[in-house]
Amino acid sequence: MIDTFALALGHGLLAIAMLRLVTRKGLDEDPLLGEIAAETSSHRKASSASGRSAARRARSGAGSGTDSGAAE
Repeated sequence: MIDTFALALGHGLLAIAMLRLVTRKGLDEDPLLGEIAAETSSHRKASSASGRSAARRARSGAGSGTDSGAAE
């Protein structure tokens, strides 16, 4: 009798905790979702050949000109 009561009490409390967690309003909202989406789009641009070239040009110095290798 005591074992059945202990099992029922434990499982009942777990069920109540689960229901309270599932019915929370903020459960499906992720505050970092916008930041992750922006980071993903920047990584996606960098994975294309033109994106890598643009990033390389930006890192090497945007104001130095495009024909810096032709002078050598």
